[in-house]
Amino acid sequence: MLSSLRQNTTVLIITAAVVISLTMGLRSTFGLFQTPIGLDLGFTRTSFGFAMAMQQLLWGMFQPFCGMAADRYGSGRVLVIGALAYMAGLLVMSGSSGIISFNIGAGWLIGFGLSATSFSVVLGALGRMVKPENQSVAFGIATAGGSVGQFIMAPIGQNLIASQGWSNALVVMALIALLMAVSGFFLQSKAGDEVRLGGAATETSDQTIKQALIEAWGDKSYRYLTLGFFVCGFQVAFITIHLPAYLQDLGMNPGVGATSLALIGFFNIIGTYSCGVMGAKFPKRYLLSLLYFLRAIVVMIFLIMPKTDMAVYLFASSMGLLWLGTVPLTSGVVAQIFGPRFMSTLFGFVFFSHQLGSFIGVWLGGYLFDQTGSYDGIWYGSVGLGIAAALLHLPIVEQPLQRSKAPA
Repeated sequence: MLSSLRQNTTVLIITAAVVISLTMGLRSTFGLFQTPIGLDLGFTRTSFGFAMAMQQLLWGMFQPFCGMAADRYGSGRVLVIGALAYMAGLLVMSGSSGIISFNIGAGWLIGFGLSATSFSVVLGALGRMVKPENQSVAFGIATAGGSVGQFIMAPIGQNLIASQGWSNALVVMALIALLMAVSGFFLQSKAGDEVRLGGAATETSDQTIKQALIEAWGDKSYRYLTLGFFVCGFQVAFITIHLPAYLQDLGMNPGVGATSLALIGFFNIIGTYSCGVMGAKFPKRYLLSLLYFLRAIVVMIFLIMPKTDMAVYLFASSMGLLWLGTVPLTSGVVAQIFGPRFMSTLFGFVFFSHQLGSFIGVWLGGYLFDQTGSYDGIWYGSVGLGIAAALLHLPIVEQPLQRSKAPA
């Protein structure tokens, strides 16, 4: 019975959605801890923010290696190790009394935990375990799970802090993180398991991870995807971190910023699932190009229109529809071109570009504001990058690569 569950596409997709929901949902609560931790331990916002920025960067840096490990030793094993690291990071955070231990927990341990329990490993497992015609929809549902987690965990996190204090709240969240380890049983697969698990068939190739990487980096479509995903990370991270402060600079109530982030999360569920469904019917490169172009248009309209509460909410809702739809589409193109065999590894490097963009977007936004007293430069830069990303995706070739059997 358990074996049949592992081969049930619906069960696999739900499991993937749940683990990403927990991974991203727990992470989305960290901003709630900034004020109570700062008051209790005397951390400045710069100190707290640096730990969160390092988490983003290390998440991206560890991602390719976690992808390689998943392809070689099995995604289930990596998920279990990642869940334990995530839990350890939360426990270290809960017992922190100084900035060094806080950085170890929030930055290094959780950064690694995120890389081992998020998109690259989970979507790589799905890519091997579901049929090619179901991949795009499966990726969309699993990715949308991240936003569901934000809705669920944000109020839970706030209630835990209010009732038990920030330290005990992190301990409870550590126990919740341990639940992600259960997914390791259902999503256990490695390179070469495609046909055995009833998923996507692959060519009979003896290709190694090293050969797959050389092949991918030599393909212009892969390089275009990687550059485009950098723009996605830049835009998403900048808005997530700096939009609330930007709105307060305009004299708006802090609640407007919180509501805006909630609207982004809600509409992201719709947008991500829709992108997954459309990716199964239309060329993904055109959908990605359209998505980045629409982001640029939405940001430009937001900049030139009068800033009212309703205008902000319309902007947040529109951006939510375009938020993480890039993930199922980008990962879908990687699987379509190179096959699911080493998808965790290949998408891991693409995702590192996303996180590098996230780090730069967060840091540069704050730096330019400190230098000029305005976010205008980064806003308009985001528009330009969106147009560039839209153009980058047009020449991508989505056809599967034809390989001969690797020589002995």
